[in-house]
Amino acid sequence: MLFLSDSIYTVKYAINNSTIIVLLTILVKLPSFIKQRESNLNASRNPKKSGLDYTLFSVILGLSIFGSLMVYSGSAIVAVKQGFEPHHYFIRQITWIALGLVGMYLAYKIDYRTVAKLSLPAFIVTIALLILVLFINEGEDVRRWIKLGPFDLQPSEIAKLTTLIYLSSLLAKHKEVKTINKQTFTEHVKSELLPYWGAAAIVLVLILLERDMDTTLMLGATTFIVYFIAGRDLLHTLGSIITGLLTSIILAGAMVVEKYRLTRLGTYFDFWNKGTISDPYSSGFQFRQILVAVASGGIFGVGFGESRQKYHYLGETAFTDTIFAIFAEEFGLVGCVILVSVFVFIFLKGYKIAMGAKDRLGFLLAISITTWITLQAVLHIGANVALIPINGNTLPFLSYGGSSTVINLSAIGILLNIAKGGSQSEERRVVSLPQRNRAQLHKLRKRR
Repeated sequence: MLFLSDSIYTVKYAINNSTIIVLLTILVKLPSFIKQRESNLNASRNPKKSGLDYTLFSVILGLSIFGSLMVYSGSAIVAVKQGFEPHHYFIRQITWIALGLVGMYLAYKIDYRTVAKLSLPAFIVTIALLILVLFINEGEDVRRWIKLGPFDLQPSEIAKLTTLIYLSSLLAKHKEVKTINKQTFTEHVKSELLPYWGAAAIVLVLILLERDMDTTLMLGATTFIVYFIAGRDLLHTLGSIITGLLTSIILAGAMVVEKYRLTRLGTYFDFWNKGTISDPYSSGFQFRQILVAVASGGIFGVGFGESRQKYHYLGETAFTDTIFAIFAEEFGLVGCVILVSVFVFIFLKGYKIAMGAKDRLGFLLAISITTWITLQAVLHIGANVALIPINGNTLPFLSYGGSSTVINLSAIGILLNIAKGGSQSEERRVVSLPQRNRAQLHKLRKRR
């Protein structure tokens, strides 16, 4: 027990110091990043087509395949207890990956500008699904899934992508306000701030009613970050400050409404303040078992498939909410550093694609998708190493899930589409015009 306690403290302080360094680096780099994006957009007036980003595609594909193996490692015993074959969840996850790759291919081939044009109807359908799931599961404690035979549809996963596409399309129309007066303030509130608040609030409230605080927190933070980055003037900055304050107050209120959320917070703060886990056999049970798994991994881990915490202690969450803890136990500190590095690569690659986007819409879409995926990974990993309170966010591309896997891979398809500059840009359509029509179009542009 003494070794376990020392190991937990080592993990705790190492992660704390690393996090401070990462946050300081982001704060230092963010202003120059926001400034540089405008020059990149101006330099992309005559973009050249690029092909598939094989590096990003290979990393995501490899991560997904490896994730299916981790799902098998964490779910085999659960499947047997439920009366299924040991590979039951593994086969299902492979199926979801195959469907997700189809979605990725379609998103890669269809121009992201075309996808954005369909964002409003897609957003409306998403709201309808979020309302429908509440009525279908009326009376249940957790109301997140719509059963469709062997497949459980989770509307909140769809909402992540459709909401971000819709808000990115909305914010891409933002015009810089050089003079702040009553007229410009009123116009900004009506045309940008209120539509953004309304769209975000509807989705977040509906997801919160499903008792899905984790997705609400992640999506709320992502939409705020996208709104903040989309601005280029003082008026937008003021809107960002107001939005941030309101979002923080609402989320804090939602945290204290439910007793179990307060209990989680209490367990978390007790651990960091006193170094002990309150009630380790009840409310703090999962928290303790996660730390045991991480500490047991040591430097090199106990080996693939050899995790002991997946037997009974972490149970059905071993291949969903706590899959990183199982990974840490089986592959140790070295494996964790490699896996975290992969997500850092995805983050940097996504923001590089955003900076090289051919238009403002592509920039905001790339920012939205990258922020969402990496923030969800941070929330999952942070909860699995006691950096933040326990939450139910899954680890993208590794955790088991049908809706999440298909949506995540489809989102990467949009990111790949932005990286190559779209598929149906104006420049490409102009080249396909007859010589006479092309000349007329150029004359019309000169007149404008």
